[in-house]
Amino acid sequence: MLIPNVYPIALAMMIVSMLCWGSWANTQKLAKGWRFELFYWDYVWGILLTAVVLGLTLGRTDAASPDSFFVNLAWADERNLAYALAGGMIFNVGNILLVAAIEAAGLAVAFPVGIGLALVIGAVLNYLVTPKGNAWLLFGGIALVSLAIVFDALAYRKISKDTKVTARGIVLSVLSGIGIGVFYPLIAKAISSGRHLGPYTVFFMFAVGILICTIPANYALMRRPLSGTPVGLADYAAGAGKLHLWGILGGVIWGVGTNFNFVTSYAPIVGPAASYALGQGATMVSAIWGVFVWKEFRNAGPDAKRYLALMFVFFVFGLVSIAFAPVVE
Repeated sequence: MLIPNVYPIALAMMIVSMLCWGSWANTQKLAKGWRFELFYWDYVWGILLTAVVLGLTLGRTDAASPDSFFVNLAWADERNLAYALAGGMIFNVGNILLVAAIEAAGLAVAFPVGIGLALVIGAVLNYLVTPKGNAWLLFGGIALVSLAIVFDALAYRKISKDTKVTARGIVLSVLSGIGIGVFYPLIAKAISSGRHLGPYTVFFMFAVGILICTIPANYALMRRPLSGTPVGLADYAAGAGKLHLWGILGGVIWGVGTNFNFVTSYAPIVGPAASYALGQGATMVSAIWGVFVWKEFRNAGPDAKRYLALMFVFFVFGLVSIAFAPVVE
């Protein structure tokens, strides 16, 4: 089983995780004209496929090791299996609520409220479950990244035409932040307590939890969409092969990032709090894609560009602080 035993390798895996989490949504942009509800099915299949492939390759060791993929699945406590399943289901609910929040309140509100709240809740709970790393550097870095998210939102607000905020949008943003923040401590418990799961088996069970939740939740969204007309499974089946491939690729990218994040959480030299916090820098990675690739700010005024500059400054300093937290006493 591949587990980093030196910090530079662990840091590289955390950076890859952050890049994957911040980049998978590009595949949705590339699947032009494909409804999110239909894209989401392939996205989930991509996550499950990644969990199986990584489990059968990087997650396997000799048959005598309790950490080997199949041995670990059979050996682990049922409670830890349930933690991983529940983590996947809760994350999926939070992720769907975030989509609803963006629809109701716009990106400029949903992201700072939802992802910012998730970052704080997740990091604090993870640190309570597994207190590893320098607390001052860790939480100082989290504060800086949170400020970067706020500046990112302010920049988007400056270029957004529809910044109307409703109570429904705020509530959905808060609920999504709670869901995305609460799921990770369940993973931390599953990989650290009793006959625990390894990072590859916990990711497989997590992916199964996502699938279990997606079947009723996404089907309900198809029949009662947040916007547009209802769609059915026939619409999904009629989609071009290229559209399905973009969704699967999006799931693979997100899955690799999540699995690497779980691996570094499992590694004694890192722990869940720092791994999760650094991974949530994905919001800034997505902003970088928006600025430099999709040219979302090509017509932005000086205020928006100033907010973007502040976002990058706080982001860099926050990530450096979090990166040093596991190695500074």
